[in-house]
Amino acid sequence: MSPCPRALRVPQAPGIGRRLLSMLYESFVVFAIMFFAGLAFYGAANGRLSGGTRHAFQLYLFLVLGIYFVACWSRAGRTLPMQTWKLRLVRGENLPVGAGRALLRYALAWPSLLLFGGGFLWAFLDRDRQFLHDRLAGTRIVTTETGQREG
Repeated sequence: MSPCPRALRVPQAPGIGRRLLSMLYESFVVFAIMFFAGLAFYGAANGRLSGGTRHAFQLYLFLVLGIYFVACWSRAGRTLPMQTWKLRLVRGENLPVGAGRALLRYALAWPSLLLFGGGFLWAFLDRDRQFLHDRLAGTRIVTTETGQREG
């Protein structure tokens, strides 16, 4: 008799180190996205990135990254680096995140990052080792099982 049927297994929270390594990998993906999106914008702006164009460029990059993260999190619950590190973003009792909650998480992650990483450091104090933006958005990062169907 198996100790626990597969459907009843509760996914575990990954260690902070594993999540930070995934974020390091994610930074390379984000750099590539921003590079090519920035190149396209620069070409469309005829090489002029000053004044109002500079602010439009910053907003454009913010939106491009938002589309990337919200699409990945709401569709599959993970980005490529998260998949590599066997991580998944869920809400509640292992439910899919959905676009609205993914958008909320994206918006809340920026202050976590920009305030000297305080929202990420929060994980060292949190009882479930979750980042502050996950706690506020009602999401959490869990590990995926090795044999679990990735889909």
